[in-house]
Amino acid sequence: MRSPILDYLDSILTATSGISSGETAQYIPELAAADPSRAAVALCTVNGTVYASGDADHGFSIQSMSKPFAYAAAIEAHGLEAVLERIGVEPSGEAFNELSLDPVTGRPRNPMINAGAIVAHALVDDGGGEGAGRMLDLFSRLAGHPLEVDEAVAASELATADRNLGLAYLLHAAQALEVEPRRAVTGYIRQCAVAVTVRDLALMAATLANGGVQPETGERVFGRGTTRHVLSVMTSCGMYDAAGDWLTSVGIPAKSGVAGGIIGVLPGQVGVAVLSPRLDAHGNSARGVEMMRRLSEDLGLHLMEASRPARSSLREVRTEQTRAGTATVYVLQGDLVLSSIESLVRALVESPPPTAQVVFDMSRVDEVLPVARRTAAETAARLIDEGHRIAIIDPESTVPRFQDSRGRPVDRWEGLTAS
Repeated sequence: MRSPILDYLDSILTATSGISSGETAQYIPELAAADPSRAAVALCTVNGTVYASGDADHGFSIQSMSKPFAYAAAIEAHGLEAVLERIGVEPSGEAFNELSLDPVTGRPRNPMINAGAIVAHALVDDGGGEGAGRMLDLFSRLAGHPLEVDEAVAASELATADRNLGLAYLLHAAQALEVEPRRAVTGYIRQCAVAVTVRDLALMAATLANGGVQPETGERVFGRGTTRHVLSVMTSCGMYDAAGDWLTSVGIPAKSGVAGGIIGVLPGQVGVAVLSPRLDAHGNSARGVEMMRRLSEDLGLHLMEASRPARSSLREVRTEQTRAGTATVYVLQGDLVLSSIESLVRALVESPPPTAQVVFDMSRVDEVLPVARRTAAETAARLIDEGHRIAIIDPESTVPRFQDSRGRPVDRWEGLTAS
């Protein structure tokens, strides 16, 4: 059985296919030449399961989506207080490459704009010239496999790096940058030129969602305090001068890149990533923003949605004799949200029920969010199509009038005997 989550991601691409506004990043020749029709979306749970659709294996440069991870690496290396002395955390309200520093402190306003990101890279470099290599190693650990620098992109960016060099010299003059400016910019550009896919990015984002632990390998990459701080800054500063609109409409910590990618994080549940190379006036992917908005709305990802997320909804699976014959019983628990219903669907896909009768015991379920109801309805339809009979035990009527996605009703039992 194919997971309905994959079908849902397909529908996101279809629903946004008509968005053709914006243009590729014209100031970097390699990015300007990108195929604007490329599009992909991926989602990774904190359990390490990745779902992806579209051009999910297409490699593109990470660009500014590297900034949260470099900032986290600087904090891990030097401690939060030392980093805060060098980089602020206030939204700038300016474009990502604005030539400005805080007029009082002389620091970059935050680590998500280029000035702050150059300082963060220099802190990771620590004067030894190893910053780009350290970032490549870090990104590879986050993605779960070796990554490489796209040398063509790096060369193209270096050839047009006047503005970033101007920022670096301004920082150096203000004593906010101790590393030689040209070397700092070269390392920062190589950091931004690392090639990734949306699958890689979803795993990297899921590491932040998972409190700093890489979901596939189990490696603790960042401390919990570091992760919390980075997510806070991403929430207020990650989408540049569109950060306020993003927070109200999409409502998750996020970071964009001028190659057309966006990553988003729902703490405790999922990391998401999208790709579409055409950029809007803020330097964010035009189609990607709409993809993320739809994901947030459909899946209940907004941080201000009140719920009690559970890592798994599946408490127990057992086989029992009932009045309807031998049945496979799935005992569910807690709140059914995106992450918890995904674990149930994955169990059904990986190990289909061996009996014709399937029972879902919802006696311990407190709340069912719309995304879980839709996913359950589609899953029920697929089970019925494969010849299964479905019943639910729902004494509190948590999901009244439940039916599959084709409108077919399912049996409601009072217990393990039909009512």
